[in-house]
Amino acid sequence: MDVVVVGKHTEVDSALRALTVQKVERVTKFASDVRRVDVDYEQHPTRRAEDSHSCEILVHVRQQLVKGTAAGTEHAIALDRALDKVEEQMRRLHGRRVRRRNGSRARSASVAAAAAASSITLTPETDPAERIVVKSKQFDVKPMDVAEAALQMELLGHDFYLFMLADSGRCAVVYRRRDGNLGLIEASS
Repeated sequence: MDVVVVGKHTEVDSALRALTVQKVERVTKFASDVRRVDVDYEQHPTRRAEDSHSCEILVHVRQQLVKGTAAGTEHAIALDRALDKVEEQMRRLHGRRVRRRNGSRARSASVAAAAAASSITLTPETDPAERIVVKSKQFDVKPMDVAEAALQMELLGHDFYLFMLADSGRCAVVYRRRDGNLGLIEASS
């Protein structure tokens, strides 16, 4: 990770540069793909004393830019305030990445597990072979290709989708695997 420290209308001494590099290292705990961090210090002599020094932090993450700007009486105070903003945005970005990687399966699994634990209790005499179907659905199976079926599955928020292959006319199921990729089950005859 490269840290670029620049001063606009002000000089950045070595102590402030070292403090900046030390504090900016904290953003790597939220993303391992931080490529570069730009820190711009600026001094505004005509502003009020409480916001005469400003700091802008720009974090270059793969396919993302995270920016935080703050002002203070000194550059170190402005750095702390801007870094708090950047860390909050990096925390949210990390959360979005984790949710996207896990998909809706993780959310629905936790909700289903909580519902199952609270509503269903199996007695010792219940045999898994004696289970009955409690809900049945019927719907029209439309012919489509695998990409369109995957899109329909994502739009519905399901982990699988039943459809008819447009080229062969056979039934198939596209499903989300645990690794996040998609799988396809195709009827043989």
